[in-house]
Amino acid sequence: MSKVTLKDVAREAKLGLATVERVINGRGGVTEKTIEKVIRAAKKLEYGTRQSHFNRGAIRIEVILVRPETSFFARLNQAFERIAASLDKNVILHRTFVKESDPVGMARHVANPAFRRSGLIICAPDDTRVSASLRKVSAAGVEVVQIVACCDPDIPFVGIDDYAAGRCAAYYMTGMLGARHGRLVALCHSGAYANHRQRIKGFSDYIAEKGSTEHSFTLVMFGHDDDLQSAELLSEALRRNQDIIGVYSAGGGDEGVAIVLQQWAKQKDVFWVGHELTDKKKRHLQSGLMDICIDQTPEVQARRSVDMILHKLDIVSTEIITDPVRFMTINAQNV
Repeated sequence: MSKVTLKDVAREAKLGLATVERVINGRGGVTEKTIEKVIRAAKKLEYGTRQSHFNRGAIRIEVILVRPETSFFARLNQAFERIAASLDKNVILHRTFVKESDPVGMARHVANPAFRRSGLIICAPDDTRVSASLRKVSAAGVEVVQIVACCDPDIPFVGIDDYAAGRCAAYYMTGMLGARHGRLVALCHSGAYANHRQRIKGFSDYIAEKGSTEHSFTLVMFGHDDDLQSAELLSEALRRNQDIIGVYSAGGGDEGVAIVLQQWAKQKDVFWVGHELTDKKKRHLQSGLMDICIDQTPEVQARRSVDMILHKLDIVSTEIITDPVRFMTINAQNV
């Protein structure tokens, strides 16, 4: 293959040769948008540019997440932090946390960022205003990828098959409970997240299709991923319904669930399926308090979402897998 020249880069970027030369040699006098075009063209053509400080951070990707205090989003944030440290110096990964309880503020932040960005990775609850903002920035040329939860089906999504995860939870619970008669209940954040709704639907559909007379799915509680609220809801449900034999926690708040199940352990054996592996849940699995943990490998989701953005920006040429991320089913034997 012939050697790539500045003329090739200029042709790919659809810019003048003099402009491309100014960017490559860090001479200044060009806009951030122009710098980005040149860098993307040079990366695509594998032009061996010397790294200029002038080009540092010319390509900016923002990651918008929620609830940094939760173990799952802390884990996801750490994954993005590690990825950010490994990226080319021309690519900067900004991590922003916004309030999930303020969809108006989230939509405003999506539509009006504090800096120019080339890509956006976001985890957002379902809201028409947020969805409208995502479509607006996507139409303006920003590459957008949803992660963990999908609030707009027309925008690329990286995450697990949450419906399948719910069915998997029901499969293990009903199979291992066998002929034990009783009620099954579920906990999730609320109806705000599509992924939680899909998990509950998958769980419910499997039980309905199985047609078992031993197990009835009777109650979904909204704990908003809060330990105290989840504990209060589950404790009240157990007091009112002495025949509860299984609980599926489809979201967070699992330490609240653990406390309640420990308190009831001497009175009844409740089969527990939860999500997202943590150090505490490892201990719950080993002790037998938790039976199954479904982990959606947020590290894989973070890596794939960044790679997808970089591919769309022509920074990496490798095709990115678009199939759902595989979740892991963990029990006491493989924890």
